[in-house]
Amino acid sequence: MKHFFLLALSAALGIAAPAATGQQYPTRPVRLIVPYPPGGGNDTLARLFGVKLTEAWGQQVVVDNRPGAGTIIGTQLAARAVPDGYTLLLSSIATHAIAPNLYAKPGYDPVKDFEPITLLAVAPTVVCVNPSVPAKSLKELIALAKAKPGDLKFASGGAATPPHMAGEIFASMTGIRLLHVPYKGGGPAIAGLIGGETTMMFDTAASILPHVKSGKLRALAIARAARLAEYPSLPTFTEAGVAGYEVNAWYSVHAPAGVPKDIVAKVNRDLVRALKLPDIQERLKALGSEGVGNTPAEFAKFVRAESAKYAKAIRDAGVKVE
Repeated sequence: MKHFFLLALSAALGIAAPAATGQQYPTRPVRLIVPYPPGGGNDTLARLFGVKLTEAWGQQVVVDNRPGAGTIIGTQLAARAVPDGYTLLLSSIATHAIAPNLYAKPGYDPVKDFEPITLLAVAPTVVCVNPSVPAKSLKELIALAKAKPGDLKFASGGAATPPHMAGEIFASMTGIRLLHVPYKGGGPAIAGLIGGETTMMFDTAASILPHVKSGKLRALAIARAARLAEYPSLPTFTEAGVAGYEVNAWYSVHAPAGVPKDIVAKVNRDLVRALKLPDIQERLKALGSEGVGNTPAEFAKFVRAESAKYAKAIRDAGVKVE
């Protein structure tokens, strides 16, 4: 009776009930904020893993799409959520490496305002060209760019998007000058490249390789440790002469800072377990991504390194938000 009275009093006064511990969690639906519109790669992964967590927990994981302002709107919402484990964020290279270094006041600190949970997957970058470009290899492309500084145009889905940053980092590493041509989205950028409006593009394997397979584009290198079995003739950047080029899109999960460590450990454990499932591995392969599943500490170190990399790229390229 006393316990019931205290609960009733707490509810009347607006006092939140104690957060569930790792063993109890979750006892109600969990919101997974996705700072992207429905239908894209990030949304697809959120729903894919949301289903697996729902099955494991017996509680619904509700995907909440909150796009806008280069992922800032949804990320701010997650950062300010109650740190009880019932709000998670489908984070990415954009939310934790690009936006915080691009905007003067993003409204959140990617390190202080979040608890890292795990890196879900990495989508390797492919550089490709329009078939009319005479360069048949990465070395030939670099030579062509050096012979005609600023003449080669590379497309992206917009300023400061991961493909834009991938191109700027490549130019910085190889000592060449490229002309960036931003489009309003990845689809129009690829269409522009196929149509000959631009020369080249850096994008994920999932986005680019179907057009390579159809003969509409020519791929020159892929940013991964080994070649893809499905494209054995496509060399890695290291094999093609640009060692150390590790500029890839990635997808992950964060929680608001202050979420109990045992809940963070449980979410991490269940996501890592899901990554080992055959159907998840097949789906990631179809999406051109590679599953990871590291510890919170390993993931935190990864985010710090990525943030430093993109801070330099944004600074060197002089990228400004419109």
